[in-house]
Amino acid sequence: MAAIKILSMLLTMLLLTKTSKMSEGLRYFVGLCDLYAQAERRSSRAARALREFAGLRQGDCLALVLGNEPAYVWLWLGLAKLGCAMACLNCNIRAKSLLHCFQCSGAKVLLAGPELKSAIEEILPSLKEQNVRVFYLSRTSDTDGVDSFLDKMESVSDEPTPQSWRSNVTFKSAALYIYTSGTTGLPKAAMITHERIMIACGLATASKITSEDIIYTTLPLYHSAALLLGLHGCIMQGATLVLRSKFSATHFWDDCRKYKVTVIQYIGEVLRYLYNDRDHRVRLAIGNGLRGDVWREFVKRFGNIRIFEFYASTEGNVAFVNYTEKIGAVGRVNCFHKKIIQYELIRYDVEKDEPIRDENGYCIKAPVGEPGLLICKISQFAPFTGYAGAKSQTEKKKLRDVFQKGDLYFNSGDLLVIDQDNFIYFHDRVGDTFRWKGENVATTEVADILGLVDFVQEVNVYGVPVPGHEGRIGMASIRLMEGCEFSGEKMYKHVQDYLPTYARPRFIRIQDIIEVTGTFKYRKVQLVEQGFNPAVVKDVLYFLDNKEKMYVLMTPAIYDSIQNHSIRL
Repeated sequence: MAAIKILSMLLTMLLLTKTSKMSEGLRYFVGLCDLYAQAERRSSRAARALREFAGLRQGDCLALVLGNEPAYVWLWLGLAKLGCAMACLNCNIRAKSLLHCFQCSGAKVLLAGPELKSAIEEILPSLKEQNVRVFYLSRTSDTDGVDSFLDKMESVSDEPTPQSWRSNVTFKSAALYIYTSGTTGLPKAAMITHERIMIACGLATASKITSEDIIYTTLPLYHSAALLLGLHGCIMQGATLVLRSKFSATHFWDDCRKYKVTVIQYIGEVLRYLYNDRDHRVRLAIGNGLRGDVWREFVKRFGNIRIFEFYASTEGNVAFVNYTEKIGAVGRVNCFHKKIIQYELIRYDVEKDEPIRDENGYCIKAPVGEPGLLICKISQFAPFTGYAGAKSQTEKKKLRDVFQKGDLYFNSGDLLVIDQDNFIYFHDRVGDTFRWKGENVATTEVADILGLVDFVQEVNVYGVPVPGHEGRIGMASIRLMEGCEFSGEKMYKHVQDYLPTYARPRFIRIQDIIEVTGTFKYRKVQLVEQGFNPAVVKDVLYFLDNKEKMYVLMTPAIYDSIQNHSIRL
């Protein structure tokens, strides 16, 4: 049975179970039932309109480019009722990237929010050449070649759709295309099957979310965290979803109070941005990418909130859950889990950007305590469906002849560590780890250390090239605590005490705002390109001066001395 059939049953069951809990909070439960019923009716209308006016049939794909709003929910459910896949386009991308994302999904129809009119009109000539049907989520359209959709929806019935419209859909059928940003190049469309959606829903169960919970997400629905865990997990558990258009540190806790939120979603460093506030009902924070220092600080600032950290990637075939709640860990080695999902950490050469192999050409398992590349055997229990329209990119994620001739593994692109107690920790992304003085430097570990300094609010660590030197040298972009000033003496002493010589950032850049992606990953490419040249970088720069035993202001004279090797690094 496909995921949509189960979700449809859940919607119906929820209407029955919620009405049985009216001893107290009657209005709330009736209201919640009505919201689920609205989603059911509107998704049926959407399915009928897409079938009648867009010509979609099961097996087809529609590309949706829309921000966080309720329509995202019923459009997706409507497509699932048709047996169609949905390509979740990032509503912030434009021009070449937007057209690329549409084309690689194989979609026949593009549906966009009317506020994205200029972005759509920019690629419209190319869409017309491909005979793509284009709609705005509006009642009217003044763009030649673009039709309106809401008026079409209002003209059709909201009766349940017949099962025959999706009779060929199975667990292995494509349900969604979610785009992974990667570190270089254009986004890749990861195919998400109905089976994968149901597996992702299991995280909501494992974290003990119940039908009484109110889940708050500010993450974009075009990414897997909000769509798979937030929305689908909510439906699976019969809970309530509070959806905000985008993250706002200013309104976060006000929203939590207003809607009586009990569960919040996070990704990356989002929790770092929140203002101190203990007046809330939040009991659980669920997400991934939370560093240990941010975790400790979060609990200290916001009270006894349970952190449910997990490790997963949109296209990956292996995931971990920190069920022990050990701070900083993403999970723990479980013999039963490892027997079914055959994963390993293997030794990796970050300078050559490839696994280290022995004299027989086979990969070498990383010893306990040493960072290793996470790989997982591709099997029926751990499939890798790859990227739509990107065969070469799909092949790059596969490792062959790993431990024996003919075996096949998925390359996660992430370095992890397993300690003596079998706890698993995220170490760094392969592209972020750099090599200096013959040593590997993990940006996340250095950032954790710098984040302990009392005047530091936020840190982004990366490696920059230096002419005449192998590898990349450490540099950090820092946002200062409000009302605080940078102390070159204090920072120098701190890195001397806590970091080995090769890992100490030689350059520090002070920024008012540290940019992040839509999934709250730090942007590094432009920072790396700008490097440490004071003639290029307009922010204040500091240089680690071992003679002065402090970080000193970076000057053109120091820069020139580094370039001509008068200063040894």
